[in-house]
Amino acid sequence: MRTRARPQGRILLPAALTAALLAGCSAQPDGPSTPAKSPTAHRNSPAPSDSPGASPAGAVWKPRPGLAWQWQLDGEVEPTVDVPVYDIDGFENSAADVAALHRAGRKVICYVDVGAWEDFRPDKDDFPRSVLGKTNGWAGERWLDIRKLSVLRPIMERRFDMCRDKGFDAVEPDLVEGYGNDTGFRLTAADQLRYNRMIADIAHERGLSVGLKNDLPQIPQLLADFDFAVDEECAQYDECARLTPFVKAGKAVFHVEYKEPTSAFCAESRRLGLSSMRKKLELGVWREPC
Repeated sequence: MRTRARPQGRILLPAALTAALLAGCSAQPDGPSTPAKSPTAHRNSPAPSDSPGASPAGAVWKPRPGLAWQWQLDGEVEPTVDVPVYDIDGFENSAADVAALHRAGRKVICYVDVGAWEDFRPDKDDFPRSVLGKTNGWAGERWLDIRKLSVLRPIMERRFDMCRDKGFDAVEPDLVEGYGNDTGFRLTAADQLRYNRMIADIAHERGLSVGLKNDLPQIPQLLADFDFAVDEECAQYDECARLTPFVKAGKAVFHVEYKEPTSAFCAESRRLGLSSMRKKLELGVWREPC
């Protein structure tokens, strides 16, 4: 199984650039857009405290703050880690793998890249060359032109169909912050908001919970659209407080650090209500939770 850790995917923007990008969110985008959703009561209410995964029949899972988790994207999934939430690769794990985790009482998140083309995925030929941009720094991967909604939507719908059909409870869509990177396209903050809301809609249409991966500058605009957050290295960059809106809305923040020792961030993570642990970059079985 291929290593999938992505510490480079986060954006560390200067304050002036962040302000400029967010200012651009109010600009009228070219072409059709997906309107922002208004916050609803069920999205902003904490999940019941007595069960990590309990949801009414047919309801989208709403992970609550503080849930312990395991994030394993490398190697055969080890199902015996005693945590209520697992985050694993959607392509490289089977329905039987997901079912085994469910039998052990776990909720299972489906890792899927939605911001970059990967030459090792079985659907690689579904992407026209016109949407492939510069390399993102990983071998065999290139940024996607997320402005091409009509091209990318059916591809992402099929990927999320896969997650649903394998029995996953949620989706972790990766690389949803291309607008802050050198992609080869002139992507704006408004482009990213439109695309990220489309991704959230695709997940919810399939009964899947969906997490916002990194993209801290757009949390205020996207909080209502996403059910939890996944963050890499907010402690290293002194940004963890920016995830507070998710916790206040009763939504889990699944957080990892790669370089910082747990002694440097766990106390603050507990204060903020984050689900934090230290992982090695390869995202194998090893974990050091707070």
